[in-house]
Amino acid sequence: VRIGAGKAVVEGRITVPRDAAVAVRAEEAGAELDDGTLLVSRTVSAEGRSRAHLGGRSVPVGVLAELADELVAVHGQTDQQGLLKLSRQRQALDRYAGDAVAGPLAKYGEAYKRLRAVAVELGEITTRARERAQEADLLRFGLDEIAAVEPRAGEDVELAEEAERLGHAEALASAAAVAHAGLAGNPEDPEGVDAGTLVAGAQRALDAVRAHDPALAALADRIGEIGILLRDAAGDLAGYADDLDADPLRLAAVEERRAALTGLTRKYGADIATVLAWAEQSAARLTELDGDDERIGELTAERDALRSELGGLAQALTDARTEAAERFAAAVTAELASLAMPHARVSFDIRQTEDPEGVEVGGRPVAYGPAGADEVELLLAPHPGAPPRPIAKGASGGELSRVMLAVEVVFAGTDPVPTYLFDEVDAGVGGKAAVEIGRRLARLAKTAQVVVVTHLPQVAAFADRQLLVEKTNDGSVTRSGVKVLEGEDRVRELSRMLAGQEDSETARAHAEELLAAARADG
Repeated sequence: VRIGAGKAVVEGRITVPRDAAVAVRAEEAGAELDDGTLLVSRTVSAEGRSRAHLGGRSVPVGVLAELADELVAVHGQTDQQGLLKLSRQRQALDRYAGDAVAGPLAKYGEAYKRLRAVAVELGEITTRARERAQEADLLRFGLDEIAAVEPRAGEDVELAEEAERLGHAEALASAAAVAHAGLAGNPEDPEGVDAGTLVAGAQRALDAVRAHDPALAALADRIGEIGILLRDAAGDLAGYADDLDADPLRLAAVEERRAALTGLTRKYGADIATVLAWAEQSAARLTELDGDDERIGELTAERDALRSELGGLAQALTDARTEAAERFAAAVTAELASLAMPHARVSFDIRQTEDPEGVEVGGRPVAYGPAGADEVELLLAPHPGAPPRPIAKGASGGELSRVMLAVEVVFAGTDPVPTYLFDEVDAGVGGKAAVEIGRRLARLAKTAQVVVVTHLPQVAAFADRQLLVEKTNDGSVTRSGVKVLEGEDRVRELSRMLAGQEDSETARAHAEELLAAARADG
């Protein structure tokens, strides 16, 4: 963002067929197509915040990146360096092979992920075998201790109540006797007055006159009910006294049982209910731990089966890549012939590395990874008699640029995108090779939109439209602008690119010759 400005805005206008996958994805994101045109923009504020818009709707930046892969193929010098990596060379081959590799690669990826998960679980169980054995011993000891006591649910509460009763048996018996005497009388004191006798007398007095007043008759009935309650309570008190156990041996037995239960609650829970819950959970956990040996056997068998399956899928990937590599190398070699490398030959070296812990491919154990067991390397023999060498070692900067362009042209025939952007892919190239690169880019432009950033006049001359990016300075602010070059302006710019002197007659003649040759070729 220029100093003093609040934000920078970049906008693109892309023509997209309405039935294209990109259009469908854009509409899913809420974008609107304006008569088949999709507007894409990014806004970056001076504070660094970024916003993305697609078809008039705000969208995550990731959506733009997703659509860009389908709309524009961008290639620059960094992509050339990326092509030197073996992983990128394998990805390029897989991209060219298409479904022939994509199908088995997807199945391989699923089996590979499952094998990794099985290996992790198996390693965890095996590594922690000692810890799990110790845990099982502790659980088994606790369960045996609880089983020896055989506690019942609620037993601790029942015994606490019984111990309280037995500990105060004499006081309870005395209180029950006094209460019984107050209600039913004392046989040893015939003259004593008790509640039952008094209530019975009251009822008799009222019964004698109840016929004269219904209200008094109702009271007599209520007193009769009281008498029945008193006799019932007296009977219960007598039964309580008879049933009361004051045996000190029973008290000792109760306290001994409570001590055994307390030993369990001290270790396994606050009360017997919690102890029983712990025992249930521990029994389940012990079953799980005791099943580890069986689980190890199951996992080992699954691991071996997955390794065998991976070996077969890896072999299928190798076969598919080998077949595609022959076609890919032939196509790239043919393209290099039109890029001033008529004697160059491109080939692929597809190999595996032996590993005793790997999967079996071709009858031997080899190392494997998430994309199979193959190491794919692109080889180049730049001229007859030269042995094929890895492009990282056997290709100059100019040769690497042409190999990269040839690869992309081959891709254009199998996996086309609407627009290609080449950023100085002609670096290190000059002379006739530059002319051939310009010619090949012009041919590619017949089937797709091609944007080329170049400093080579031999390449620029082949453009259908040449643009000049130039800077202007008013003393305080530097601005960049884009100017369309036509007619005399284009000749002057090509002259400047050729000789650094736009007014040189020799340079102008050469520039006009380049333009004429490019038009004739088209």
